[in-house]
Amino acid sequence: MTDVSTATGAAASEAAMESYRRELTGYCYRMLGSSFEAEDAVQDTMIRAWRSREKFEGRSSLRSWLYRIATNVCLDMLSAGNKRARPVDLSAATPLAQAALTPRPDHTWLEPAPDSRVLPDLTDPAEQAVAKESVRLAFMAALQDLPPKQRVVLILREVLAWRASEVAELLDTSVASVNSALQRARATLAERGGERQGEVSDPLDEEQQKLLERYVAAFEGYDMAALTALLHEDAIMTMPPFDLWLLGPSDMTGFMTTAGAGCAGSKLLPVEVNGLPGYAHYKPDPERGGYTPWAVQVLEVSEGRIAAMHCFLDTQRFFPLFGLAGRLDADGQPDEAEQGE
Repeated sequence: MTDVSTATGAAASEAAMESYRRELTGYCYRMLGSSFEAEDAVQDTMIRAWRSREKFEGRSSLRSWLYRIATNVCLDMLSAGNKRARPVDLSAATPLAQAALTPRPDHTWLEPAPDSRVLPDLTDPAEQAVAKESVRLAFMAALQDLPPKQRVVLILREVLAWRASEVAELLDTSVASVNSALQRARATLAERGGERQGEVSDPLDEEQQKLLERYVAAFEGYDMAALTALLHEDAIMTMPPFDLWLLGPSDMTGFMTTAGAGCAGSKLLPVEVNGLPGYAHYKPDPERGGYTPWAVQVLEVSEGRIAAMHCFLDTQRFFPLFGLAGRLDADGQPDEAEQGE
């Protein structure tokens, strides 16, 4: 009976910990800016928690205890000083005539994340909107500008609505110190306040749905005039892992019809990414037929037009993360034999 009781208790403990995996992944993603590092951090958190579960005396909630461990894991991972960014954070826009595709290492870039892995299931529309805003690329990039402990404080206080006393306990510091860190973090974010965040409603309103339908039709038809009509005059296009980014419809469409001409006739499948509209982009495969993965697109929409197209090109890593097919057949349907994980 003792063995059965022990096994039952262990299973219950493991299940209780696992119930927090998704929200911890969202927290670690905001901290680290990487989908893959976030999942590694949460796995490390779970292992550390399991190994030290007998030391957990219930003086705080299981949730708080797991967040303490996850915070320490993330702070350790950030100790090297590397911060992730978007191409627009690292250099000026490149004129089309000077465009060159120069890659940088994976750890340079802020990575996209599937909503299903980093956002909780919420029924309240207002809470859903806040959660989505907290993983949008512009906000994520702003978070990376904060020192790690300010990042912790801002996320816990502003995104997850922890009390200052709870954050102080987690960080083993004073409430005054937490409030000071929050004030400094807010000031840093305010300096970036003029940047568009991607203003989309949840769910999409009729105007936004029509805009995206027009975008898909223009992109799949490779109709540059129709695409230009959907873009803001200061729209941008980024293509990590390349550090190149383009400013304005003329350079964006010019690139698409020259270096990007192989994407004519592509197919787009919707994905839920970073709280924003997104698409899995498959381009025609001239050798095998059908369509091959090319990018995960994340769109920022503002005032009825598209403000940014972020095209993440590392499909070998990102398509399995989003559970996307490894190719489409000639009819544009997922090839089940090459379905992502």
